[in-house]
Amino acid sequence: MTDRYAVVGNPVAHSKSPQIHAAFARATGQDMSYERLLAPLGDFDATVDAFARGGGRGLNVTVPFKLEAFALASAHSARAGAAGAVNTLARRGDGWFGDNTDGAGVVRDLTVNLGVDIAGRDVLVLGAGGATRGILDPLLAQHPRSLVVSNRTPEKAVELARRFAADGPVSAAAPDALAGRRFDMVINSTSASLGAGVDAPWPWPATVFAPGALAYDLVYADVPTRFLQWAKSSGAALAVDGLGMLIEQAAESFLLWRGIRPDTAPVFALLRPGAAR
Repeated sequence: MTDRYAVVGNPVAHSKSPQIHAAFARATGQDMSYERLLAPLGDFDATVDAFARGGGRGLNVTVPFKLEAFALASAHSARAGAAGAVNTLARRGDGWFGDNTDGAGVVRDLTVNLGVDIAGRDVLVLGAGGATRGILDPLLAQHPRSLVVSNRTPEKAVELARRFAADGPVSAAAPDALAGRRFDMVINSTSASLGAGVDAPWPWPATVFAPGALAYDLVYADVPTRFLQWAKSSGAALAVDGLGMLIEQAAESFLLWRGIRPDTAPVFALLRPGAAR
């Protein structure tokens, strides 16, 4: 019987995960299907339970359910435990095993695909939700000089900075407190790029980009995201969306589910022909 997998979120119609995992399955000879599941807000557990009753073996979890997925899982990987958030669920017996492959995906895309050295750099992460939780520990493991978490609700950023304080030089700052500070790398982990309103004011100062700075959006799109448009107009030297991260974290999920880590370069070329990575 073909094993069922899916990505669950809200919104989810834009997700490229079905194409990615279909390509992985073809390349590795795996008998599996992969679909999109739209979970109503406030009804995540019921959606996942129905999928499991239908024979579902694994799920990728996207906005805004990564904290709910952590609570739903009966066991967790070490990296999911450190993050307190789950983006990958694997069926184990009658329960779910929760993992977090976001951080591994973003670090591999930055360091391997883009050739960016995080060590010794000043890094700014915008947002303090489940996506941020998933990437902080792996980023800190790369030994940046500093890592600042900034969020519209400063208290959430402070909580995350305290949570990861033992892992490296992490601190929190409100958006308006960043005036006059410069960063070598600015990572957007908010969901703002998923919505409309490209011309709406961005809450962070446009001066946060140091000369030669990289702007990296965890969101991916076929056209520049709201964050990347703002970053380029604010002086970022390089502006990159999260398609590479998506593919790399998907490969980590595939490894958990199927025991094989697929080659990711052909999939990037498939989804974005002619683009360098």
